[in-house]
Amino acid sequence: MLHRFLTANRDELIARCRAKVARRNLDGKNEAELTFGISIFLDQLIKTLRVEQSAEPLQSIKVSGQASGIFSLSEIAETASRHGSELLKHGFTLEDVVHDYGDLCQAIMDAATDASATISTDEFRTLNRCLDNAVATAVAEFGYLHDKAVDASHAATLNEKLAAFAHEIRNGLSTAMIALSVIRSGKVGLEGATGAILDRSLVGMRILLDRSLTEAQMAAGSIAVETSLFSLAGFVGEVKLAASLEANVRNRSLIVANVDPKLAVMGDRNLLLAALGNLLQNAFKYSHAGGEVTLNAYASGERILIDVEDSCGGLAEGVAERMFLPFAQMSRDRSGAGLGLSISRRGVEANGGTLSVRNVPGTGCVMTISLPRHALSNADRSPDLADADA
Repeated sequence: MLHRFLTANRDELIARCRAKVARRNLDGKNEAELTFGISIFLDQLIKTLRVEQSAEPLQSIKVSGQASGIFSLSEIAETASRHGSELLKHGFTLEDVVHDYGDLCQAIMDAATDASATISTDEFRTLNRCLDNAVATAVAEFGYLHDKAVDASHAATLNEKLAAFAHEIRNGLSTAMIALSVIRSGKVGLEGATGAILDRSLVGMRILLDRSLTEAQMAAGSIAVETSLFSLAGFVGEVKLAASLEANVRNRSLIVANVDPKLAVMGDRNLLLAALGNLLQNAFKYSHAGGEVTLNAYASGERILIDVEDSCGGLAEGVAERMFLPFAQMSRDRSGAGLGLSISRRGVEANGGTLSVRNVPGTGCVMTISLPRHALSNADRSPDLADADA
Protein backbone atom coordinates (compact mmCIF):
# COMPACT_ATOMS: atom_id res chain seq x y z
CA MET A 1 0.00 0.00 0.00
CA LEU A 2 1.16 3.50 -0.84
CA HIS A 3 0.88 4.85 2.72
CA ARG A 4 3.23 2.15 3.98
CA PHE A 5 5.70 2.87 1.21
CA LEU A 6 5.58 6.60 1.99
CA THR A 7 6.02 6.00 5.72
CA ALA A 8 8.97 3.66 5.19
CA ASN A 9 10.66 6.08 2.76
CA ARG A 10 9.68 9.39 4.32
CA ASP A 11 13.24 10.58 5.01
CA GLU A 12 14.39 9.59 1.53
CA LEU A 13 11.49 11.44 -0.09
CA ILE A 14 12.29 14.60 1.88
CA ALA A 15 15.95 14.25 0.86
CA ARG A 16 14.93 13.94 -2.79
CA CYS A 17 12.78 17.08 -2.45
CA ARG A 18 15.66 18.88 -0.79
CA ALA A 19 17.93 18.03 -3.72
CA LYS A 20 15.33 19.24 -6.24
CA VAL A 21 14.78 22.49 -4.35
CA ALA A 22 18.54 23.03 -4.08
CA ARG A 23 18.87 22.79 -7.85
CA ARG A 24 16.23 25.50 -8.24
CA ASN A 25 17.53 27.80 -5.48
CA LEU A 26 21.21 28.62 -5.29
CA ASP A 27 20.91 31.20 -2.52
CA GLY A 28 20.53 28.95 0.51
CA LYS A 29 16.74 29.23 0.86
CA ASN A 30 16.01 25.56 0.18
CA GLU A 31 16.00 24.43 3.82
CA ALA A 32 13.52 27.14 4.78
CA GLU A 33 11.37 26.28 1.79
CA LEU A 34 11.09 22.65 2.86
CA THR A 35 10.32 23.66 6.42
CA PHE A 36 7.22 25.59 5.41
CA GLY A 37 4.86 22.78 4.50
CA ILE A 38 6.23 19.94 2.37
CA SER A 39 7.14 17.55 5.18
CA ILE A 40 3.80 18.31 6.86
CA PHE A 41 1.97 17.75 3.59
CA LEU A 42 3.68 14.36 3.22
CA ASP A 43 2.44 13.33 6.67
CA GLN A 44 -1.09 14.48 5.78
CA LEU A 45 -0.97 12.51 2.52
CA ILE A 46 0.02 9.41 4.47
CA LYS A 47 -2.80 10.06 6.95
CA THR A 48 -5.32 10.49 4.11
CA LEU A 49 -4.29 7.20 2.49
CA ARG A 50 -4.57 5.37 5.81
CA VAL A 51 -8.05 6.73 6.52
CA GLU A 52 -9.21 5.70 3.05
CA GLN A 53 -8.14 2.15 3.86
CA SER A 54 -10.11 2.21 7.12
CA ALA A 55 -13.76 1.44 7.82
CA GLU A 56 -14.71 5.12 7.34
CA PRO A 57 -12.91 6.23 4.14
CA LEU A 58 -15.01 9.37 3.71
CA GLN A 59 -13.42 10.80 6.85
CA SER A 60 -10.33 11.39 4.71
CA ILE A 61 -12.05 14.52 3.36
CA LYS A 62 -11.43 16.19 6.74
CA VAL A 63 -7.72 15.70 6.13
CA SER A 64 -7.35 16.34 2.40
CA GLY A 65 -10.50 18.12 1.25
CA GLN A 66 -12.99 17.27 -1.49
CA ALA A 67 -12.21 16.19 -5.04
CA SER A 68 -14.71 18.63 -6.60
CA GLY A 69 -12.23 21.51 -6.69
CA ILE A 70 -14.47 23.53 -4.36
CA PHE A 71 -12.56 24.85 -1.38
CA SER A 72 -13.42 23.19 1.91
CA LEU A 73 -11.83 23.38 5.33
CA SER A 74 -9.31 20.57 5.79
CA GLU A 75 -5.96 19.90 7.41
CA ILE A 76 -4.18 20.12 4.06
CA ALA A 77 -5.92 23.40 3.21
CA GLU A 78 -4.87 24.90 6.53
CA THR A 79 -1.26 23.79 6.13
CA ALA A 80 -1.07 24.82 2.47
CA SER A 81 -2.46 28.26 3.30
CA ARG A 82 0.23 28.71 5.93
CA HIS A 83 2.80 27.35 3.46
CA GLY A 84 1.91 29.98 0.84
CA SER A 85 1.98 32.73 3.46
CA GLU A 86 5.38 31.73 4.83
CA LEU A 87 6.96 31.42 1.38
CA LEU A 88 5.84 34.96 0.51
CA LYS A 89 7.13 36.25 3.85
CA HIS A 90 10.55 34.71 3.22
CA GLY A 91 10.95 36.05 -0.29
CA PHE A 92 9.94 33.07 -2.42
CA THR A 93 7.98 33.33 -5.66
CA LEU A 94 4.70 31.88 -6.87
CA GLU A 95 6.73 29.45 -8.99
CA ASP A 96 8.42 28.20 -5.82
CA VAL A 97 5.02 27.48 -4.29
CA VAL A 98 3.91 25.36 -7.26
CA HIS A 99 7.29 23.67 -7.71
CA ASP A 100 7.36 22.56 -4.05
CA TYR A 101 4.38 20.26 -4.47
CA GLY A 102 5.50 19.21 -7.93
CA ASP A 103 8.89 18.24 -6.50
CA LEU A 104 7.24 16.01 -3.91
CA CYS A 105 5.01 14.35 -6.50
CA GLN A 106 8.03 13.68 -8.72
CA ALA A 107 10.04 12.41 -5.76
CA ILE A 108 7.26 9.92 -4.89
CA MET A 109 7.01 8.67 -8.48
CA ASP A 110 10.79 8.36 -8.84
CA ALA A 111 11.16 6.52 -5.53
CA ALA A 112 8.28 4.16 -6.38
CA THR A 113 9.83 3.39 -9.77
CA ASP A 114 13.26 2.75 -8.24
CA ALA A 115 11.73 0.40 -5.64
CA SER A 116 9.36 -1.24 -8.19
CA ALA A 117 6.48 -0.26 -5.88
CA THR A 118 2.96 -0.36 -7.28
CA ILE A 119 0.58 2.58 -6.94
CA SER A 120 -3.06 1.67 -7.45
CA THR A 121 -5.46 3.81 -9.46
CA ASP A 122 -7.36 4.88 -6.33
CA GLU A 123 -4.14 5.78 -4.53
CA PHE A 124 -2.96 7.79 -7.52
CA ARG A 125 -6.28 9.66 -7.54
CA THR A 126 -5.89 10.41 -3.84
CA LEU A 127 -2.34 11.67 -4.42
CA ASN A 128 -3.59 13.97 -7.21
CA ARG A 129 -6.50 15.22 -5.09
CA CYS A 130 -4.22 16.08 -2.21
CA LEU A 131 -1.76 17.84 -4.50
CA ASP A 132 -4.50 19.76 -6.32
CA ASN A 133 -6.07 21.00 -3.10
CA ALA A 134 -2.73 21.91 -1.55
CA VAL A 135 -1.46 23.77 -4.62
CA ALA A 136 -4.76 25.61 -5.13
CA THR A 137 -4.93 26.75 -1.50
CA ALA A 138 -1.24 27.70 -1.26
CA VAL A 139 -1.36 29.66 -4.51
CA ALA A 140 -4.59 31.42 -3.51
CA GLU A 141 -3.15 32.50 -0.16
CA PHE A 142 0.17 33.54 -1.69
CA GLY A 143 -1.63 35.56 -4.36
CA TYR A 144 -3.99 37.21 -1.90
CA LEU A 145 -1.21 38.31 0.45
CA HIS A 146 1.02 39.37 -2.45
CA ASP A 147 -1.73 41.53 -3.96
CA LYS A 148 -2.48 42.99 -0.55
CA ALA A 149 1.19 43.95 -0.12
CA VAL A 150 1.31 45.48 -3.62
CA ASP A 151 -1.87 47.47 -2.95
CA ALA A 152 -0.38 48.78 0.30
CA SER A 153 2.81 49.79 -1.51
CA HIS A 154 0.85 51.54 -4.26
CA ALA A 155 -1.24 53.35 -1.65
CA ALA A 156 1.90 54.57 0.11
CA THR A 157 3.38 55.76 -3.20
CA LEU A 158 0.15 57.52 -4.13
CA ASN A 159 -0.01 59.22 -0.73
CA GLU A 160 3.56 60.46 -1.14
CA LYS A 161 2.81 61.79 -4.64
CA LEU A 162 -0.31 63.55 -3.39
CA ALA A 163 1.63 65.07 -0.50
CA ALA A 164 4.37 66.21 -2.90
CA PHE A 165 1.77 67.73 -5.21
CA ALA A 166 0.13 69.57 -2.31
CA HIS A 167 3.54 70.76 -1.11
CA GLU A 168 4.42 72.27 -4.50
CA ILE A 169 1.01 73.92 -4.85
CA ARG A 170 1.40 75.32 -1.33
CA ASN A 171 4.83 76.76 -2.18
CA GLY A 172 3.58 78.40 -5.35
CA LEU A 173 0.52 79.79 -3.62
CA SER A 174 2.60 81.11 -0.73
CA THR A 175 4.94 82.96 -3.10
CA ALA A 176 2.00 84.36 -5.05
CA MET A 177 0.33 85.59 -1.85
CA ILE A 178 3.51 87.30 -0.63
CA ALA A 179 4.02 88.98 -4.01
CA LEU A 180 0.39 90.11 -4.05
CA SER A 181 0.66 91.57 -0.54
CA VAL A 182 3.75 93.57 -1.56
CA ILE A 183 1.96 94.89 -4.66
CA ARG A 184 -1.06 95.83 -2.57
CA SER A 185 1.17 97.82 -0.21
CA GLY A 186 1.81 100.23 -3.11
CA LYS A 187 5.60 99.94 -2.91
CA VAL A 188 5.90 98.24 -6.32
CA GLY A 189 3.67 97.93 -9.36
CA LEU A 190 2.27 95.07 -11.33
CA GLU A 191 4.61 95.81 -14.22
CA GLY A 192 7.78 95.28 -12.17
CA ALA A 193 9.67 92.15 -11.22
CA THR A 194 7.39 91.52 -8.22
CA GLY A 195 4.48 91.35 -10.65
CA ALA A 196 6.57 88.94 -12.73
CA ILE A 197 7.02 86.76 -9.65
CA LEU A 198 3.26 86.71 -9.16
CA ASP A 199 2.78 85.73 -12.79
CA ARG A 200 5.51 83.11 -12.55
CA SER A 201 3.96 81.54 -9.45
CA LEU A 202 0.54 81.29 -11.06
CA VAL A 203 2.01 79.87 -14.27
CA GLY A 204 4.09 77.41 -12.24
CA MET A 205 1.00 76.15 -10.44
CA ARG A 206 -0.80 75.75 -13.75
CA ILE A 207 2.15 73.77 -15.16
CA LEU A 208 2.20 71.59 -12.05
CA LEU A 209 -1.50 70.85 -12.45
CA ASP A 210 -1.07 70.07 -16.14
CA ARG A 211 1.83 67.71 -15.45
CA SER A 212 -0.01 65.96 -12.65
CA LEU A 213 -3.03 65.37 -14.86
CA THR A 214 -0.80 64.05 -17.64
CA GLU A 215 1.03 61.69 -15.29
CA ALA A 216 -2.27 60.42 -13.92
CA GLN A 217 -3.62 59.80 -17.40
CA MET A 218 -0.46 58.03 -18.59
CA ALA A 219 0.12 56.26 -15.24
CA ALA A 220 3.72 57.43 -15.44
CA GLY A 221 5.86 56.87 -12.37
CA SER A 222 8.62 59.36 -13.29
CA ILE A 223 8.92 63.13 -13.42
CA ALA A 224 8.26 64.66 -16.83
CA VAL A 225 11.23 66.89 -17.80
CA GLU A 226 11.08 69.70 -20.37
CA THR A 227 14.69 70.64 -21.12
CA SER A 228 15.98 74.01 -22.35
CA LEU A 229 19.18 76.06 -22.12
CA PHE A 230 18.88 79.09 -19.87
CA SER A 231 21.07 81.67 -18.17
CA LEU A 232 22.30 80.79 -14.69
CA ALA A 233 22.43 84.51 -13.79
CA GLY A 234 18.84 85.05 -14.91
CA PHE A 235 17.75 81.90 -13.06
CA VAL A 236 19.39 83.02 -9.82
CA GLY A 237 18.01 86.52 -10.29
CA GLU A 238 14.48 85.20 -10.55
CA VAL A 239 14.95 83.04 -7.45
CA LYS A 240 16.42 86.04 -5.62
CA LEU A 241 13.30 88.14 -6.17
CA ALA A 242 10.96 85.52 -4.76
CA ALA A 243 13.31 84.61 -1.91
CA SER A 244 13.81 88.26 -0.91
CA LEU A 245 10.10 88.58 -0.23
CA GLU A 246 10.09 85.58 2.07
CA ALA A 247 13.31 86.70 3.77
CA ASN A 248 11.62 89.97 4.73
CA VAL A 249 8.53 88.20 6.01
CA ARG A 250 10.62 85.80 8.14
CA ASN A 251 13.06 88.47 9.39
CA ARG A 252 16.10 86.91 7.71
CA SER A 253 18.84 88.43 5.57
CA LEU A 254 19.43 87.10 2.05
CA ILE A 255 22.85 87.54 0.44
CA VAL A 256 23.19 86.61 -3.24
CA ALA A 257 26.60 86.61 -4.92
CA ASN A 258 27.08 87.84 -8.47
CA VAL A 259 26.89 85.18 -11.17
CA ASP A 260 29.05 84.88 -14.27
CA PRO A 261 26.70 85.90 -17.14
CA LYS A 262 28.31 83.37 -19.49
CA LEU A 263 27.23 80.36 -17.41
CA ALA A 264 24.13 78.40 -18.41
CA VAL A 265 22.09 75.42 -17.27
CA MET A 266 20.54 72.78 -19.48
CA GLY A 267 17.45 71.44 -17.75
CA ASP A 268 13.85 71.93 -16.77
CA ARG A 269 13.72 75.50 -15.45
CA ASN A 270 10.49 75.03 -13.52
CA LEU A 271 11.67 71.88 -11.75
CA LEU A 272 14.96 73.51 -10.81
CA LEU A 273 13.20 76.68 -9.66
CA ALA A 274 11.02 74.54 -7.39
CA ALA A 275 14.06 72.64 -6.11
CA LEU A 276 16.10 75.76 -5.32
CA GLY A 277 13.03 77.52 -3.94
CA ASN A 278 12.51 74.63 -1.53
CA LEU A 279 16.13 74.85 -0.37
CA LEU A 280 15.81 78.57 0.31
CA GLN A 281 12.50 78.16 2.13
CA ASN A 282 14.14 75.44 4.21
CA ALA A 283 17.11 77.72 4.95
CA PHE A 284 14.83 80.60 6.05
CA LYS A 285 12.81 78.21 8.19
CA TYR A 286 15.77 76.79 10.12
CA SER A 287 17.96 79.91 10.40
CA HIS A 288 17.68 81.83 13.65
CA ALA A 289 15.79 85.15 13.74
CA GLY A 290 17.88 87.85 12.07
CA GLY A 291 20.19 85.22 10.60
CA GLU A 292 21.73 85.19 7.15
CA VAL A 293 21.01 82.93 4.20
CA THR A 294 23.56 82.97 1.37
CA LEU A 295 22.94 81.96 -2.25
CA ASN A 296 26.03 81.45 -4.40
CA ALA A 297 26.10 80.00 -7.95
CA TYR A 298 29.42 79.37 -9.73
CA ALA A 299 31.34 77.00 -11.97
CA SER A 300 33.80 74.35 -10.80
CA GLY A 301 35.40 72.31 -13.55
CA GLU A 302 32.70 70.64 -15.60
CA ARG A 303 29.98 71.37 -13.04
CA ILE A 304 27.81 74.28 -11.99
CA LEU A 305 27.35 74.45 -8.23
CA ILE A 306 24.55 76.30 -6.48
CA ASP A 307 25.11 76.67 -2.73
CA VAL A 308 22.46 77.64 -0.19
CA GLU A 309 24.02 78.29 3.23
CA ASP A 310 21.86 78.88 6.28
CA SER A 311 22.53 79.97 9.85
CA CYS A 312 20.82 77.13 11.70
CA GLY A 313 23.80 76.61 14.02
CA GLY A 314 24.88 73.28 12.52
CA LEU A 315 23.35 69.83 12.21
CA ALA A 316 22.98 67.34 15.03
CA GLU A 317 24.55 63.92 14.60
CA GLY A 318 22.60 61.71 12.18
CA VAL A 319 20.41 64.51 10.80
CA ALA A 320 22.26 64.80 7.48
CA GLU A 321 21.52 61.14 6.70
CA ARG A 322 17.78 61.54 7.36
CA MET A 323 16.96 65.01 6.11
CA PHE A 324 16.31 63.97 2.48
CA LEU A 325 13.82 61.27 3.46
CA PRO A 326 10.14 61.98 2.69
CA PHE A 327 8.14 63.47 5.61
CA ALA A 328 11.31 64.11 7.64
CA GLN A 329 11.04 67.26 9.77
CA MET A 330 14.09 68.35 11.70
CA SER A 331 12.85 71.22 13.84
CA ARG A 332 9.97 72.27 16.05
CA ASP A 333 8.54 74.24 13.12
CA ARG A 334 6.07 71.70 11.70
CA SER A 335 4.75 73.87 8.87
CA GLY A 336 4.71 71.88 5.65
CA ALA A 337 4.70 68.12 5.18
CA GLY A 338 8.44 67.47 5.56
CA LEU A 339 8.76 66.85 1.82
CA GLY A 340 10.73 69.90 0.63
CA LEU A 341 14.21 68.36 0.58
CA SER A 342 12.95 65.06 -0.81
CA ILE A 343 11.20 66.91 -3.64
CA SER A 344 14.26 69.07 -4.27
CA ARG A 345 16.50 66.03 -4.62
CA ARG A 346 14.05 64.35 -7.02
CA GLY A 347 13.83 67.50 -9.13
CA VAL A 348 17.61 67.94 -9.28
CA GLU A 349 18.24 64.28 -10.09
CA ALA A 350 15.61 64.40 -12.85
CA ASN A 351 17.82 67.05 -14.46
CA GLY A 352 20.98 64.95 -14.26
CA GLY A 353 22.27 66.62 -11.12
CA THR A 354 22.90 65.83 -7.48
CA LEU A 355 21.87 67.45 -4.20
CA SER A 356 24.11 67.13 -1.16
CA VAL A 357 24.54 68.70 2.28
CA ARG A 358 27.66 69.81 4.13
CA ASN A 359 27.57 70.57 7.84
CA VAL A 360 29.34 73.65 9.20
CA PRO A 361 29.36 73.02 12.97
CA GLY A 362 28.41 76.03 15.04
CA THR A 363 27.29 77.99 11.97
CA GLY A 364 24.84 76.12 9.77
CA CYS A 365 24.80 73.85 6.76
CA VAL A 366 25.34 74.21 3.02
CA MET A 367 22.98 72.60 0.52
CA THR A 368 24.66 72.17 -2.87
CA ILE A 369 23.00 71.52 -6.22
CA SER A 370 25.48 70.19 -8.77
CA LEU A 371 24.57 70.30 -12.48
CA PRO A 372 26.43 69.83 -15.77
CA ARG A 373 28.16 73.02 -16.89
CA HIS A 374 27.01 74.87 -20.02
CA ALA A 375 27.73 78.28 -21.52
CA LEU A 376 25.70 80.91 -23.36
CA SER A 377 26.68 82.43 -26.66
CA ASN A 378 26.69 86.23 -26.90
CA ALA A 379 23.39 86.09 -28.78
CA ASP A 380 21.75 84.07 -26.00
CA ARG A 381 22.62 86.50 -23.20
CA SER A 382 19.89 88.78 -21.84
CA PRO A 383 19.70 91.24 -18.93
CA ASP A 384 19.59 89.64 -15.54
CA LEU A 385 16.04 89.49 -14.19
CA ALA A 386 17.44 90.67 -10.87
CA ASP A 387 18.02 94.08 -12.41
CA ALA A 388 14.55 94.36 -13.89
CA ASP A 389 12.65 95.45 -10.78
CA ALA A 390 12.56 99.02 -9.64
